[in-house]
Amino acid sequence: MDRIALTAEHPSYVIALTGGIASGKSAVAHCFEAHGIAVYDADIAARAVVAPGSGGLRAIVEAFGAEALDAEGQLDRASMRRRIFADDHARLTLEAIIHPRVRQWLQDHARTDRGPYCLLAIPLLTENIEHYRWVNRILLVDAPDSTRLDRLIHRDQIDTTLAQRMLDRQASRERRMALADDIIDNSGDRAALEAAVASLHASYLALARHA
Repeated sequence: MDRIALTAEHPSYVIALTGGIASGKSAVAHCFEAHGIAVYDADIAARAVVAPGSGGLRAIVEAFGAEALDAEGQLDRASMRRRIFADDHARLTLEAIIHPRVRQWLQDHARTDRGPYCLLAIPLLTENIEHYRWVNRILLVDAPDSTRLDRLIHRDQIDTTLAQRMLDRQASRERRMALADDIIDNSGDRAALEAAVASLHASYLALARHA
């Protein structure tokens, strides 16, 4: 994939951190943060762009009606999750509202970062890769599908059917691996994960110095 760098006003090297759902992206992000590296998370961005009073939330209400809101006037995430995983049209409509706003939020934060490099945690990077050609490198957190399924069931307290449907909606493990510049195997213990991150951190510092 050809990459288009950010403008010269942005000195930081940008790493896109991705992986399938329940692969352990948060654990990897925390390891990089322990090295003093900023991580800008698409999940945080997705909440920010649909906060009460935002244009994103207004657009969702226009598309889905007032039932998209909870009693406090915020996005009813549990209800919307059930709706979009049962209805492809609803999913695409919601993505068309949220994803462009999330991409802008991430790019704005990357532009103002002043570390040697920064990470953008983007779960759906593979599915939207054409919109992220400006990142310098892609880091994939990988784990077997069976491991991710088990983690997802326990993490979200959902049944196997819904968990499997959520995994199936995402790009295949093979497609993610084909796009990655670097891969962390997160099927081991915490010590192995920290060692892998430390090695990559040293590599990224060197790459950033010569970027």
